[in-house]
Amino acid sequence: MADTSLDMREPAVAKGLETAQFPFDNSYARLPDRFFAKLSPTPVKAPELIRLNDVLARHLGLDPVVLAGPEGVQMLAGNLVPEGAAPLAMAYAGHQFGNWVPQLGDGRAILLGEVIDRDGVRRDIQLKGAGRTPFSRGGDGRAALGPVLREYIVSEAMAALGIPTTRALAAVTTGEHIWREVPEQGAVLTRVAGSHVRIGTFEFFANKGDPEGVRALADYVIARHYPEVAGAEQPYLALLEAVIARVADLVAQWLMVGFIHGVLNTDNMSIAGETIDYGPCAFMDVYHPGTVYSSIDRNGRYAYANQPRIAHWNLSRLAGALLPLFGSDDDAAVAMAQAALDGFPAAFEAAYLAGLRRKLGLFEPHNGDAALAQALLERMAENKADFTLTFRRLSDAAGEGADGDAGMRSLFDDPAAFDGWAVQWRARLALEAATPADRRTAMRAANPAFIPRNHRVQAVITAAQAGDFSVLDEMMAVLAKPYDDQPQFAIYAQPPKPDEVVHQTFCGT
Repeated sequence: MADTSLDMREPAVAKGLETAQFPFDNSYARLPDRFFAKLSPTPVKAPELIRLNDVLARHLGLDPVVLAGPEGVQMLAGNLVPEGAAPLAMAYAGHQFGNWVPQLGDGRAILLGEVIDRDGVRRDIQLKGAGRTPFSRGGDGRAALGPVLREYIVSEAMAALGIPTTRALAAVTTGEHIWREVPEQGAVLTRVAGSHVRIGTFEFFANKGDPEGVRALADYVIARHYPEVAGAEQPYLALLEAVIARVADLVAQWLMVGFIHGVLNTDNMSIAGETIDYGPCAFMDVYHPGTVYSSIDRNGRYAYANQPRIAHWNLSRLAGALLPLFGSDDDAAVAMAQAALDGFPAAFEAAYLAGLRRKLGLFEPHNGDAALAQALLERMAENKADFTLTFRRLSDAAGEGADGDAGMRSLFDDPAAFDGWAVQWRARLALEAATPADRRTAMRAANPAFIPRNHRVQAVITAAQAGDFSVLDEMMAVLAKPYDDQPQFAIYAQPPKPDEVVHQTFCGT
């Protein structure tokens, strides 16, 4: 049963010309009542703005000056509900570490509503850490400062890297402490998403034996995210195929930058193909396919190289939820779903190999490219080479010839391991007509110089917990241009020293 013992403090409704005007158009709130619980955020004691994403605010049609003002901050904290909002907590279920949990839902997040951005795209505006809901399952409904900052940093870094993701509009402190293992500063993140519908949302209705709920949700998702499939002979099958294609491409993009989600449960996989729910996420320093950071992933289920397999598994749960919509012939429905799922490995491998070719500076497909890329990755793992630096310096080596190999060789425990591979790589480059300068330019656009390294994220959090947000401001400026050299910030490109290595990341719930 849902926990209904909620904090009864109620926020005011903001009205008037001085308030931040959200041009809401709330489609999810028009779905049947069983899709959500309607309630407002729980007010906090003394909110203060940490950071506002001015560029994103303007793209959403919001005035950042007003939003950063007193009433705007009250809205971002949940103390004021913007006029036109339809606040609600979404219902969903999910498989967590492979185990079925029949009811999860937004236990600490409130969807305020939706706006249409300047590109004509519908975006959710959600407050994360906004208080208890009927889905809190005994939790406090709040968020701590550290996890809020981690999500702000990493989600905006992913956006700058060009990877589909939820965005961070703002972060505020609440003036209250929350209890985890120790008391921590409370905070609220304003998250922006294509939507917050998850694979687990479909599972929620399917598990309840509610095919009409599944159908209504599928129709909603098609209209909002995949209108191109509406006219298909089998629109719900076409929806499954479209989601599979997006997820395959998304996970390939994660691997291209060394990203590890950390909790890739079905309730943390967006139906829109965006990266969502940045809990114990991290970017690899030293490359190894078995890398795990999440403190709760004790068996490595969501390790770096396992992410494609787990995404495929999660998509099979979506297929199972959609089965009743494929027709009355159960065997035929299963066959259609299986055929769609069988397309995932090829779709992923195509996206993954295309990404590796870009990282290696290969413009034309040739047989043996996958083996060449794999050979480099194996040598990197054996020699403890830094993932990001290896590919960034490879960009320079491509433009300078063998004379530029010194930076690469220094990353390998045994430099000869790179030397042997480089001979094969340059022989492969010689098969193409691209100039070294063009190749270097293209590779630098595929191989970032800057990622949110774990030790740097932790340094931001530590400083912020002491009241210093200048470190956050500097890091966000660096991460906004991940493919530029930015020599004045070269320290942010460096891997951690031995005493700076972050071995574990934490969920924050």
